[in-house]
Amino acid sequence: MTAPFPVGRLSASLRSALLLSTLLGLGLAMPAKAADSSVRDYHIQAGDLGTALTRFAAESGVVLSFDPALTRGQATAGLDGSFAADQGLQRLLLNSGLQAVREGDGRYSLHPIAQDGAALELGATEVISNQLGTVSEGTGSYTPGSIATATRLILTPRQTPQSITVVTRQHMDDFGLNSVDDVMRHTPGITVSAFDSERSNYYARGFSINNFQYDGIPSTARNVGYSAGNTLSDMAIYDRVEVLKGATGLLTGAGSLGATINLVRKKPTADFQGHATLGAGSWDNYRSELDVSGPLNDSGNVRGRAVAAYQDKHSFMDRYSRKTPVYYGILEFDLSPDTLLTVGGDYQDSLPKASSWSGSFPLLNAQGQHNNISRPFNNAADWSSWEQYTRTVFAMLEHNFDNGWVSKLQVDHKINGYHAVMGTIQGTTPNADGTSAIVPGKFTGETVSDSADLYASGPFSLFGREHELVVGGSIAHSNWDGKGYWNYTLREPNVVDFNNWHGNIAEPDWGRPSQRTDDTVRQTGAYFTTRLNVTDDLKVLLGGRVVNYTISGLDPTYKESGRFVPYVGAIYDLNDTYSVYASYTDIFMPQEAFNRDRDNKMLEPDEGQNYEIGLKAEFLDGRLNASAAYFEVHEDNRSISDDEYNDRVPTPNNYAFKGTQAVTKGYEIEASGELAPGWQVQAGYTHKIVRDDNNLKISTFEPEDQVTLYTSYKLTGALDKLTIGGGARWQSVAWQDIYNTPQARYEEFSQKAYWLVDAMARYQFTKQLSATVNANNLFDKSYYTNLGFYKAGAYGEPRNYMLTTRWDF
Repeated sequence: MTAPFPVGRLSASLRSALLLSTLLGLGLAMPAKAADSSVRDYHIQAGDLGTALTRFAAESGVVLSFDPALTRGQATAGLDGSFAADQGLQRLLLNSGLQAVREGDGRYSLHPIAQDGAALELGATEVISNQLGTVSEGTGSYTPGSIATATRLILTPRQTPQSITVVTRQHMDDFGLNSVDDVMRHTPGITVSAFDSERSNYYARGFSINNFQYDGIPSTARNVGYSAGNTLSDMAIYDRVEVLKGATGLLTGAGSLGATINLVRKKPTADFQGHATLGAGSWDNYRSELDVSGPLNDSGNVRGRAVAAYQDKHSFMDRYSRKTPVYYGILEFDLSPDTLLTVGGDYQDSLPKASSWSGSFPLLNAQGQHNNISRPFNNAADWSSWEQYTRTVFAMLEHNFDNGWVSKLQVDHKINGYHAVMGTIQGTTPNADGTSAIVPGKFTGETVSDSADLYASGPFSLFGREHELVVGGSIAHSNWDGKGYWNYTLREPNVVDFNNWHGNIAEPDWGRPSQRTDDTVRQTGAYFTTRLNVTDDLKVLLGGRVVNYTISGLDPTYKESGRFVPYVGAIYDLNDTYSVYASYTDIFMPQEAFNRDRDNKMLEPDEGQNYEIGLKAEFLDGRLNASAAYFEVHEDNRSISDDEYNDRVPTPNNYAFKGTQAVTKGYEIEASGELAPGWQVQAGYTHKIVRDDNNLKISTFEPEDQVTLYTSYKLTGALDKLTIGGGARWQSVAWQDIYNTPQARYEEFSQKAYWLVDAMARYQFTKQLSATVNANNLFDKSYYTNLGFYKAGAYGEPRNYMLTTRWDF
């Protein structure tokens, strides 16, 4: 890939035209934050200048942009006391040879001071902080600066009294993480389980993760199996992914116990920049990406960003392929030096062929014996396809007040849709003569969601000390309208040769819908969080949310009014490096309509509490974060299959569930960030055991122990153009008892403990051009990503490679 002309010679008007034309070409007419002149208290310790500036920007609410090379290796004496933004920056930059210049739009940029006192002009700059936390793009780091996912307060990981993992833009770029599945596999403590080729479920601390947020706004889609698109989001449009472990009811309201996944979108940049990538890999895997960002007028108070990505990926599975076009556009308007308006939208499709359904192969044959199936086997017919799509538009309005307070309004409109025409070999098969039958099914529908959140955040004084407060409210409405077709008419006999299956059977005539879903969820809530600076070393966080929740539709209405979800946390700084913490919170989630007992009565809401204590640490002036935590999650009304009833002969007409109590106990250790200049790491170890009310282990298809380690190192000297890296993830044995119907007994199926090893290398040919090679599952380990779902199995990917070239401009 070569540039048609030197980027440095592009005029400002041509840059704006390129960005604007890209935005318009995406079909998205989508649409910063200004300086804060108020005086407030700061307690920023001496140390690395870049880290100190990041914290200052997060705490003050200003937008600061600079070339990170300016601060590399620089130290600051810190900041302690009350300062306006200009004064605070001046004090932090003392003796650094740098100065902060306030731009016309209210932002600050960092420049070296010339000998005559004038600021020198620089090239590319980077926005490093906003109300969602620290922007990870361009930092080169595997650890975050600050985050707001847990409480809406902008805090560093050490200041957050709960376990949180952040996969940054650099980590994603290094290892070619292009989907949520990819990111979750690199996240310590997360289990990725594949229902089939199109649908994945994630587990944390023994619980399914149903909570997704986008820029901190919760998605209201309930059913993971039909939510259509949450687990297929393309990473091209995101700056980072934040995973908050445990219950998250404070900001989520109703939700699941495992964790919350917050996908934070890329934002426009103050200066023109962009990149284009082309990639090719195993099994005809091709990917392209274009990302353009910068100002759209001379003053820079209107900025935009446009991203387009396209992947055409075939598979190790016979006949399977998937195409995924992605488009994203965002605009920022500085309405005044203190007011920022952001508008944007995204468009994503997943267009597969020969989609597997409920696993990719059956575990048992008609005699109850184990099937010995090779990895390429695909149970799908050629026409089987679970298409999914998402369409989103969003807007944010921020205002900074002179007293240090910030208000923010966010609105989000999202459509998650699916069109599934399925036909696969399922059940106990093949028969003794080697024949099988396919199970057809057609499902269509979409969930339309609207969400709004309004909050105000700022400092207040009490008993001679300054504290922080967030007060807000939210409203969400979603409707899931779906149809199921199973009164089909076969066009030919439903008999196929299992041992020579090539997907060649005619698609049925689906006829009229047999089943209808029309679920409407309404949720409103009011919440608050306060961070009390009890002493210089002790911070106490108190919060809560009052939830009103209603689900209505064709099934009986369920309503929950005035439910209070508490949040309590405390952090105590032992010294400048270590802090101890403790926290408690809870959450609840009404059951899905199908979770009914043998008497056809819906189970009571799933609810639980998360208890956590731990130790957090910052090393190397915050460039390396580490934590160790012990946690317990206590759950009531966990829905499990009522096998005693379901396995009766003859089989009952209704498949029944029952509620049980469950307790997860475990601990985890994590570290992320810079071990030495140019050496980044993200690592973690998690141990957990889930037991029911009879003290028996449950959720055993999740491993009890997991290890995750990924690292990269930029060489120095004559090899300074080369970055090498690698990683590994290990899990202990996982198993599940499956009812062997032909032999009328339960049987244990297990996935033995295994390691998966990956490697990467990138060579920087010029400042603009680089090439990265990724090797995944380097030793070609055969393993299952699911074992037991509908008595089926699904294999993980064999060894595969990807070569990606990137041109930065």
